[in-house]
Amino acid sequence: MDLSELSDRQEITDLITRYTRAVDTRAYDDLHGVFTPDAVLDYSQLGGPKDTPSVVVPWIEEGLAGFDRIQHLIGQVSIELAGDTATATAYFTNPMVSTRPDGTEQLWEVGGYYHHDLIRTPDGWRSRGIVDEMIWSRGF
Repeated sequence: MDLSELSDRQEITDLITRYTRAVDTRAYDDLHGVFTPDAVLDYSQLGGPKDTPSVVVPWIEEGLAGFDRIQHLIGQVSIELAGDTATATAYFTNPMVSTRPDGTEQLWEVGGYYHHDLIRTPDGWRSRGIVDEMIWSRGF
């Protein structure tokens, strides 16, 4: 493994972190710097859309509006490089907290894999597609 490959792997890992950080901090506009404008974001397994960021990002924002706090935990990240393209699968756990009418907190969790299809652009690596594969949930 040479320095170029190590650099690519770190940039891709950072991109995945930027994705989850934008969601967790509700900085949804930052997602447009993670994805190419024509990327296909596939949340169909969750009952959501499979479309471009301009369609899917508002759906994400609306779906998470009922939660007071959100936190992604990223585990293993498997990256396959092929020149200026790559694929990456990131294991995730996503606990979310909402407040019940009586003021107590409710914990909701989902876990699964984020599958990214990536491309190197003049601005660095970007995701040209993501599939959110939910493996388990708790509290729903």
